[in-house]
Amino acid sequence: VQLQAYGGGLVQAGDSLRLSCAASGRTFSRYAMAWFRQAPGKEREFVAGIRWSGGSTSYADSVKGRFTISRDNAKNTVYLQMHELKPEDTAVYFCAADARPYGGSLRQEYDYWGQGTLVTVSS
Repeated sequence: VQLQAYGGGLVQAGDSLRLSCAASGRTFSRYAMAWFRQAPGKEREFVAGIRWSGGSTSYADSVKGRFTISRDNAKNTVYLQMHELKPEDTAVYFCAADARPYGGSLRQEYDYWGQGTLVTVSS
């Protein structure tokens, strides 16, 4: 599976942005997907995850209520809709795929990673 994340950019605090992650391969619909992010000088952290069917999602406390993860298995794409962005959301955002259908929040659970897309939120 190859993943390509895009949609990042420079926005102001309070703005919205949608990230997309396009996946290759016919087995995308079987994989759990997630978004992680890594701010300068910090560890990569879990942001949001979604199970293979899209029926169950999970979020980091820091983004709960502001971010929404979704997927379109027909398009082999997973999305991260971000609202009310804050300067502390500034990071490189990575999409990841877990060959198992249920996924989790730990980095080591994910088998495939995209190249990342930079989100910068100015105050």
